[in-house]
Amino acid sequence: MGTLSTLDWSILVGTLLFIVVYGVWRTRGSQNVNDYVRGGNDAKWWTIGLSVMATQASAITFLSTPGQAFHDGMGFVQFYFGLPIAMVIICLVFVPIYHRLKVYTAYEFLENRFDLKTRSLAAILFLIQRGLAAGITIYAPSIILSAILGWDLQTLNIIIGTLVIIYTVSGGTKAVSVTQKQQMFIIMTGMFITFFFILGYLPADINFSKALKIAGASDKLNILDFSFDPKSRYTFWSGITGGLFLALAYFGTDQSQVQRYLSGKSVRESQLGLIFNGIFKIPMQFFILLVGVMVFVFYQYNSSPLNFNPSATKTVMESEYASDYKLLQEEHDKLEVEKKMAQDEFSAALELKEFAAIEEAKLHIIAINKKDSASRIAAKSLIEKADDGAETNDKDYVFIHFIIHHLPKGLIGLLLAVILSAAMSSTASELNALGTITALDLYKRNKKGTFTQKHYVTASKGFTLMWGVLAILIAGVADLFDNLIQLVNIIGSIFYGNVLGIFLLAFFFKFVRGNAVFFAALLTQLIVCVIYYYYIHIYPSGEEKLGYLWLNFIGAALVITLAVLMEGFDRVLRTTS
Repeated sequence: MGTLSTLDWSILVGTLLFIVVYGVWRTRGSQNVNDYVRGGNDAKWWTIGLSVMATQASAITFLSTPGQAFHDGMGFVQFYFGLPIAMVIICLVFVPIYHRLKVYTAYEFLENRFDLKTRSLAAILFLIQRGLAAGITIYAPSIILSAILGWDLQTLNIIIGTLVIIYTVSGGTKAVSVTQKQQMFIIMTGMFITFFFILGYLPADINFSKALKIAGASDKLNILDFSFDPKSRYTFWSGITGGLFLALAYFGTDQSQVQRYLSGKSVRESQLGLIFNGIFKIPMQFFILLVGVMVFVFYQYNSSPLNFNPSATKTVMESEYASDYKLLQEEHDKLEVEKKMAQDEFSAALELKEFAAIEEAKLHIIAINKKDSASRIAAKSLIEKADDGAETNDKDYVFIHFIIHHLPKGLIGLLLAVILSAAMSSTASELNALGTITALDLYKRNKKGTFTQKHYVTASKGFTLMWGVLAILIAGVADLFDNLIQLVNIIGSIFYGNVLGIFLLAFFFKFVRGNAVFFAALLTQLIVCVIYYYYIHIYPSGEEKLGYLWLNFIGAALVITLAVLMEGFDRVLRTTS
């Protein structure tokens, strides 16, 4: 399982080395802060658009999203419904202000509007959440590739982190932007090729249209959920509210994204780049989910493991529960035979266009799926009994299992390059932003004395290197966490709403001053953490009392309300005294 062909190794290593060498070569010689942090302000809209998309599209996207669709269908796409609206708002409000003030960071604007402590607080909140996220974007592909290929986890963390550090420290923002164009090309090429291979692997009488009907029979194509249940993570309403606020915060205030469009040649180029992202992001995510749905259809006709995580299976098979697990596996194998026969019945009914037969076959499929789901849950329970620290959630392993076991030589190397390229792309943006914020918002602003441009470029490189090492260290202990598929978004949701609220106060509430905002933000962060702990964290995944996307709306609304009340109370006190 852990052996790759020479062709796969050649494609994998060659692709990754090309990205690193190209990034260093294209961006050699950045000697001033404008070149290093804002890429010389010469980026065209297509570079900005692809860079923005690549920053968001981490390895987790290409590992977890197909697995999410395999298990739960297409409903996850609702997560992105607020994004196009957010892009329009950012283009109209955020981008013109940032360009007019010629800021290097988003938080520089907050000092101009409020004071230094508010700027520093927002910067520190960013550093905490994005520093954790950088470690996780390295850890996520490492843990999965380690489990599937048998590679050492810590070695993978160091390899991914070091490759990113080399070109990010060397070339700064421009290095990130120019390499992300190549990475997006590699990523989408690999996904399209995989999609058509899956279709080719289906039985001869199953075309794309029939494959969609097969997926639909198992409720994998339920895209829209208009329910108002706050417990549901992904609904139309959570997407255009919580998702909107998350997108506004991420693209409007997160330096890893702001830095992408601050490098634009003009306001128009930056705006066009963001609109490009707004138009194509949902179709891209829809397509990646569709790949996962097609993997589901593929496994209706081909055998699949009871649990896709090989290390979890190995754990239980070496425990006292091995015989129980074998019985479940035997039952699973019988169900797979039944499943294929049921799909053949459904396909035949579709050909004959007999409504009653179609509905009967569909009910048969649903019944088998329920049994299959029950056996998989029972398998997870046995794995937990064997080792309560084992990762039983195998969504992240579905797509990589298909890649390793069913794609031809050469294409495996390309898809592994896709996953590692996505990890490098997101991590590069994060390290670039972390280094910039530390150097300019904290170091430069609080250090006494006058220094040259070269000094601050060196400082930015040093802090980027520091965060790169920290990210590798965080990745090294990230096995303390679980739920990788949503962990990055959950961490962001805890902090983003608060930070977005600070910016909205700066833009639209001109009477509110720095002290009120600062203390409102501190109190809001504390309240959001309490809400997360008691209403989301202590409940199993998918069963929490509140969907985590709502934290973005709550954080933004709370900091605005508290700041306005505090400012009003302060004015009353000053008036009466």
